[in-house]
Amino acid sequence: MSKYGGVIGVSDHGGWAIFVTVTRDGALLDRRRVELVDDELPAIPHHHEAQLLPMEEAVALVERVRLSAERHAGLALDSVATAVPHILGVALRDRPLLPRTIAERIKDHRARNVADWVMYREALASAAQARGWPVYWYDTKRVLAEAGTALQVDNFDAHFLNMRKAVGPPWNNDHKLAMAAAVVAGTAAQRPERVL
Repeated sequence: MSKYGGVIGVSDHGGWAIFVTVTRDGALLDRRRVELVDDELPAIPHHHEAQLLPMEEAVALVERVRLSAERHAGLALDSVATAVPHILGVALRDRPLLPRTIAERIKDHRARNVADWVMYREALASAAQARGWPVYWYDTKRVLAEAGTALQVDNFDAHFLNMRKAVGPPWNNDHKLAMAAAVVAGTAAQRPERVL
């Protein structure tokens, strides 16, 4: 455990996420898979279940999932904070712009394909901000190269493979993305004016 704390990098999916927490110089502090919704609720309601319901019921279902996601996000971040006492921030994937209301998101073909992921990211962002932690938004297309630059390594993929050998499984592409995001956010945390 580092007395300097770490940044949580997140690689999210429909209803769950990989968290990798590292120091500003990329040393691994914690890694875990977290659930972001209750088992009895659907993980991707905008995209699937809401499409099969009357609009009023569909909106109510999405609201129940959103509330569950907010609760689980808080529990997940609290769990990491117990293992790593000083959190410097949370790095999350960028969010695409969406229609304002749940009903509009359900009706819009493009929006319903990404709205669930955005819902989980927003739940994590709100939970982080409620704890006073900065949120850094990252671009998945740039973050691996930016992490290599931040760590001053020529090949981030090779660096990641060495870390995978050292820490053992599970250590996959989700861990790689989350670690890269945390490293880049850790660099940004040293310059508070920059948000990814």
